[in-house]
Amino acid sequence: MKQYLIAPSILSADFARLGEDTAKALAAGADVVHFDVMDNHYVPNLTIGPMVLKSLRNYGITAPIDVHLMVKPVDRIVPDFAAAGASIITFHPEASEHVDRTLQLIKENGCKAGLVFNPATPLSYLDYVMDKLDVILLMSVNPGFGGQSFIPQTLDKLREVRRRIDESGFDIRLEV
Repeated sequence: MKQYLIAPSILSADFARLGEDTAKALAAGADVVHFDVMDNHYVPNLTIGPMVLKSLRNYGITAPIDVHLMVKPVDRIVPDFAAAGASIITFHPEASEHVDRTLQLIKENGCKAGLVFNPATPLSYLDYVMDKLDVILLMSVNPGFGGQSFIPQTLDKLREVRRRIDESGFDIRLEV
């Protein structure tokens, strides 16, 4: 496994040329496509869904696609994104009624599973599910909009998550 992966978000792409822009990012060295999904309920913005993901796969994008769900409820939409071609599905623990069950659902649908932590979300969720995680994503801004300033306290949270991963012995990728 590579020590570092580059995973640009396609949210800033030209959606009229999404397949082409995604292919260009991958050709320039990106390893993973980060696919931000917002529902205008969990966060105050609305973005893309499973049909757009399926279109990227149909265009010929074969790289792993990391679907970051900023939606509520989570469980209803997991199978749709898995069927559309997601490789990894991450979600915010406070958006799920049963975090353990949602992680299991993601894996049952053939994807790697992860949790996403907002700057103010406590890491205590990790106490119960480290053995089920493939990815932990730390947000360095509040979710919902691009172009925000980095929140410096994220660095302390990053160190704490790195420590927890190392002590757990599990193979969990840390994403920021």
